[in-house]
Amino acid sequence: MHFSKTYKNKTLYNLLVFMEQQINAFNNVLELIGNTPLIKLNHITKNIKGNFYAKVESFNPGHSTKDRIALYIIEEAERKGILKPGDTIIETTSGNTGFSIAMVSIIKGYECILAVSSKSSKDKIDMLRSMGAKVYVCPAHVSADDPRSYYQVAKRIHEEMSGSVYINQYFNQLNIDAHYKTTGPEIWKQTNGNITHFVACSGTGGTISGTAKYLKEQNPKIRVLGIDAYGSVLKKYHETREFDSDEIYPYRIEGLGKNLIPTATDFDVIDKFIKVKDEESAHKAREISKTEGLFVGYTSGAAMQGIEQLAEEGEFDENSNVIVIFPDHGSRYMSKVYSDDWMRSQGFFDSKNIEEAQKIEYIK
Repeated sequence: MHFSKTYKNKTLYNLLVFMEQQINAFNNVLELIGNTPLIKLNHITKNIKGNFYAKVESFNPGHSTKDRIALYIIEEAERKGILKPGDTIIETTSGNTGFSIAMVSIIKGYECILAVSSKSSKDKIDMLRSMGAKVYVCPAHVSADDPRSYYQVAKRIHEEMSGSVYINQYFNQLNIDAHYKTTGPEIWKQTNGNITHFVACSGTGGTISGTAKYLKEQNPKIRVLGIDAYGSVLKKYHETREFDSDEIYPYRIEGLGKNLIPTATDFDVIDKFIKVKDEESAHKAREISKTEGLFVGYTSGAAMQGIEQLAEEGEFDENSNVIVIFPDHGSRYMSKVYSDDWMRSQGFFDSKNIEEAQKIEYIK
């Protein structure tokens, strides 16, 4: 755009020239966190009553909802003087939170150490290392109080290292607060208050708890539905307020369910939990990609599987406006749910889910 020098108002002319010269850019990648889109689901939900919309968190710069808590918790620690220049941030993670913390640490100049479950995909672990984090891979199928568990390893490193801060997302109220201040208000605004159901997977519980708290303050009638995994204790604890170790056994979905009770889960704002299986969730993630064009992660498949099961129980009707969190991007599961070899090795191709012929043809 060019503005003529014949402008009578020289001040206005100078202002317009100044505006013309500016570059419209973000100062850094952290300014892109939040304000993720709602996208209507048109095909995968065609046989379910209601209107369904995905809050697609892979639009965050770190490709997951965990960007929100990483930035919020770290900036709160800075504000309170807990984090100082040159400090090291330590965290327990299944992968996504670790990536987000590593990203924020790069911009803000902190070192980053992550204790990761061996259940995390190789893709996630490689990405953490690529972001400059030191990674400890810990056995997945041990109790939370086992010294080899990723909880205990992170805690031990923090205790032994001066100038370190342990995020501790599973027991950090700020995990809930981050979503209360961002995800909840975004959804309320994007739906103009017309949301009837909110569906989210529950791991640490921060996403579902913080978002639900905000939404229920606006309209207590909104139904909040949590997705849990078989092998996790969350659903039974929600129903009985009793921790039952007999519920615990190995499962494959990452970032969903728990073998302990996180204080970052506010069970009072959740109306109902439903459990989903590894195999069905994996196939559902692949189905979302092929029907909606959204390349999503394992937990997004679990959330969609949960919606189908909830629909079978009569949870929704024609007037339902259902918002579901799709937490992360499919690129983090290339060696798992998007690998035919991995799916085959897990026994996930059976009579119900016959393996597709690979759409690859090699020309010799």
